[in-house]
Amino acid sequence: MAKFLFIYHGGSQPETPEEGEKVMGQWMSWIGGHGSTFVDGGNPVGPSKTVTASGVADNGGANPASGYGIVEAASIDAAAEIAKGCPIHQAGGSVEVAEIIEM
Repeated sequence: MAKFLFIYHGGSQPETPEEGEKVMGQWMSWIGGHGSTFVDGGNPVGPSKTVTASGVADNGGANPASGYGIVEAASIDAAAEIAKGCPIHQAGGSVEVAEIIEM
């Protein structure tokens, strides 16, 4: 089985502690519902910097990441099927799926 990186983009922050608990429950249910498929359930990420040959910018790039996860799946299509159920979609976000190439 190959490993795939889920890069979460966008979404929104819960406005109340109660909403935060509800959203966290949705994430934990989704991740837990896939058993050992999730090698690393991931975490949210903070603001990023874009580093290029000409310097460093505090802009996070064209589509800043808001979090990550790592799953094992038979193919990128199978990983994309898992990503379809991600709770970030309910908050207007998206999931980028990329195979992790072992070196």
